[in-house]
Amino acid sequence: MELLLLSNSTLPGKAWLEHALPLIRGALNGRRSAVFIPFAGVTQTWDAYTAKTAAVFEPMGVTVVGIHNAADPIAAIENADLVIVGGGNTFQLLKESRERGLLAPIVDVVKRGALYIGWSAGSNLACPTIRTTNDMPIVDPQGFGALGLFPLQINPHFTNALPEGHQGETREQRIRELLVAAPELTVIGLPEGNWIQVSGEVATLGGPNTNYLFKAGEEAVPLEAGHRL
Repeated sequence: MELLLLSNSTLPGKAWLEHALPLIRGALNGRRSAVFIPFAGVTQTWDAYTAKTAAVFEPMGVTVVGIHNAADPIAAIENADLVIVGGGNTFQLLKESRERGLLAPIVDVVKRGALYIGWSAGSNLACPTIRTTNDMPIVDPQGFGALGLFPLQINPHFTNALPEGHQGETREQRIRELLVAAPELTVIGLPEGNWIQVSGEVATLGGPNTNYLFKAGEEAVPLEAGHRL
């Protein structure tokens, strides 16, 4: 399998997805036909989200079709070279994908060689569950189980920073709560600007910031760019 799992889509001072374009170009390897899963979009329409994504991929020679506009969505996924899953609300993304019967076809086509590109919620969807999303459960997805393309849990946008005077939990504290409830899980805190690139059996961390690996009952382990899982 080949996966490109981004923490986020935008960095300060850069255009949308600009920081990820060299990665995407390097991963395409001649792939030109893409389906885009826009269901995480809540405050923007799925048509607008698809058009925005298509405009970024078009200069790379990639044709993007919004899965919500496909006459036969399952066939569109099965015939795609790329599956692109946008960020937004992870609960809505999972709900809409599950209700349309798209989860199994996505897994199938990626295992057969299609490239999976996801950012934020799209990276969460690639994990075994969405239990490490940062999003509010604005809809009920009828279960947290996701694609399971990547065997560990990702917490995108990871930061332990708190505004001065804020009394809420840090992100690590929230992850620790999960690991008490589900100690079998391993979580990677993926800061903004970072990514995980999977090729075959190897996952390589990239980006300018330190990542953190969390396991139940253990100290967080810092991991730098180039580390292989």
